[in-house]
Amino acid sequence: MNGRFITFEGIDGAGKSTHIAALETWLRERGQDVVRTREPGGSALAEQIRELLLHQPMDALTESLLVFAARGDHLRRCIEPALERGATVLCDRFTDATFAYQGGGRAFDPAVLTQLEAWVQQGRQPDLTLWFDLPPALAAERRGAARAPDRFERQDEAFFERVRGAYAQRLAEAPARFVRLDAALERSQVWAQIERALAQRRWW
Repeated sequence: MNGRFITFEGIDGAGKSTHIAALETWLRERGQDVVRTREPGGSALAEQIRELLLHQPMDALTESLLVFAARGDHLRRCIEPALERGATVLCDRFTDATFAYQGGGRAFDPAVLTQLEAWVQQGRQPDLTLWFDLPPALAAERRGAARAPDRFERQDEAFFERVRGAYAQRLAEAPARFVRLDAALERSQVWAQIERALAQRRWW
């Protein structure tokens, strides 16, 4: 019995957190076993690594190694066991974020990221990736009204334009897995896009 692995991607301020909570509720109302998690994080060790990534200065190589170290533990302790028992896993960010933030934003070598991806994930990819696409200027406006920024959120608009471009490249490379959502729309309209994506797959 295998579960479904759904990831939520996009720059900070795009609305991922709101809609991952809504989808969790929607699935539970339909009798699904749901595990909601996040990256970096999702296991005790990975959460400790998350704190380093968000608050300690480091170069792109160190960031990438730490992200994949956290991901390996997260996969073994949380994601894989949940999928094996047939649960639906909803994850706020996964490897596409690494290619977007470290590969795009930091301009780190994507060949190294691809090798790390192969070593750590052993072929594991999401069944569906929902990309909340939003112009960086609007995302910054939303973030500023919500919370104090972490080390990544303090980056300039050019950084987030590169991140957005890297997400677009990932979509181009895996169009069957990705669904682009127009995250600039009203919340109900974004949710309607998610419902359409799920209806097309006829999983529930």
